[in-house]
Amino acid sequence: MEPISLDTLLASVGKEVGVSPWRTVTQRMIDQFADATDDHQFIHCDPERAARETPFGGTIAHGFLSLSLLSAMTFETMPPIENTKMGVNHGFDTLRFLAPVKTGSRIRTHFVLADVKVRPSGWVQTAHDVTIEIEGSKKPALTARWLTLTLIERQPETA
Repeated sequence: MEPISLDTLLASVGKEVGVSPWRTVTQRMIDQFADATDDHQFIHCDPERAARETPFGGTIAHGFLSLSLLSAMTFETMPPIENTKMGVNHGFDTLRFLAPVKTGSRIRTHFVLADVKVRPSGWVQTAHDVTIEIEGSKKPALTARWLTLTLIERQPETA
């Protein structure tokens, strides 16, 4: 994916700037996330019990698994800013989990660029309003305002 200029980024505020490809959330992904976070609640890891004892009809993904997939979906969808040295998460202004992601569901993310702040230090702060859509669901899995910081390599001044 070709990098975009800072001017192009600034001109995109208020616009939908990307929609990620669909991604299937599998039981294997859920189990690996459970192992990594030590969250083995039965609604995530026991398909038979979850089918019997929950209104979901089976297991569901951890909300934080859905949230953590934002990074991968960003790299699949969003072009980097020219001369990027690195990017880091800065946090969330808002985050709401609105619907469970059932095992086997397909999700994708819609990215709306809400704000850009260029800092004199070379850091660029972006705020994206993100919505993780669940295929076939009226409600999204989550909505959030996601803040990231990108360090831009300073270019030599030309005379």
